[in-house]
Parts: sequence; structure tokens; C-alpha cells
Amino acid sequence: MSNSEALVFEAIRTPRGRGKVNGSLHTVKPVDLVVGLMHETLIRNDHLDPKRVDDVVLGCVSPIGDQGADIARAAAIKAGLPETVAGVQLNRFCASGLEAVNIAAQKIASGWEDLVMAGGVESMSRVPMGSDGGAMIMDPETAYDGSFVPQGISADLIATLEGFSRDDVDAYAARSQERATAARSEGKFGDSVIPVKDLSENVVLDRDEHIRPGTTVASLANLKP
Repeated sequence: MSNSEALVFEAIRTPRGRGKVNGSLHTVKPVDLVVGLMHETLIRNDHLDPKRVDDVVLGCVSPIGDQGADIARAAAIKAGLPETVAGVQLNRFCASGLEAVNIAAQKIASGWEDLVMAGGVESMSRVPMGSDGGAMIMDPETAYDGSFVPQGISADLIATLEGFSRDDVDAYAARSQERATAARSEGKFGDSVIPVKDLSENVVLDRDEHIRPGTTVASLANLKP
């Protein structure tokens, strides 16, 4: 058994855009989001020989359209990595990116591979949730047999069972927004969030769109339940 230790030597991401057609990243192809991060990783680690990269592992919830046909391999090729660098795409729903990192760590810890690029990619503004179908979504019989319910209903059931009120969850959300706003204003995302640029090097998006400064419990109370 290998005693190799898996280490993370770089952790970066793009800003998060709104997952709608009016989101700032709607015009950016998912593969380009990945390629930009690959380029930044190689720039930051110019001592790293790209030939040493054994694999690229990417998680994706809706692997279809712009995100289909093994986007990990497509990104590796478009980023200019050697043809010897493979690529694999996996799906574990919302934990897809995390699972990609887990698998990369397992590959290294086992001694099977030495250097892996891993993460997740999802463009909900270009590929809406559910675009790839699936038995639980498209087949009523499977959904019924598996007691499938949408996330909104599931969240309401959990809140009811655990005794969380609307005020409780609104307060939690407001506190989360407050902390995210503070973290950004203090520059805590400065080294990890990489601006997305177009072909002319113009900045498309350089900060998360889901952070909404000024969010309060009162403003959240106006949202439709």
C-alpha cells in the first residue's frame, strides 16, 4: 500500500455569476471558465512542467451541451496541456466538484498518479438545472418509487421537522450575507478569485454576484415563501 500524501498546492476559482440569462457569465462558455483557471495555475507555478500533470478531474451536475462530452478533456486540450494529459468528468450532483477533488486525492494517495488538476464547473445561465434529464426527473414511476421531491419542498420539510421558523432561516441567511460582504471588503478572496476575461482581455466579472451587501432580515421577509 502506498504511503503517499496528497497535498493541495493551489486553490483558485472564478467569481460566481447569477445562474440566469442576465448573469454576467452567460456569454462565457463553461470550457473557457476552466481554461482560464488552468492558465492561471500554470502562471502562478511557472516551475511546473505541464507534462507532469497526469489527469484532469472535473465535476459537473448537468453534463450536456456546452458542458457535455467530457469537458475535462476538452479543457485540457484547449488550455494547451500536452496530449498525454487525460481528462474525466463525473457527476455527484451538488457535491460533484468536491468528489472530483476527493478522487484526485485518492489517485495521488494510492501512488497511482502524482499530479492532478481537479475541481468543478457549472454554467447554470447557459445550461439550466435539469437540462440533462434523468430518471428521477423525467420518469414519474421512478420518482414515485424513490419518493423524489424537489429541493424546495425538501427544504420546507426539513425546516418543519427540525423546528426552524421563517425568521430563523432569514436570520441565518442575512448573517451569511453579512459575513460574505465583510470577507470580500477585507480582501479575503483576493488571492483565490480569478477575474473572468474575454478574448480582448476585458474583465467580464471579477466579483461574486451572489453576495448582496445590505441584505437584512427585513428585506428577506419581503421575498415570496
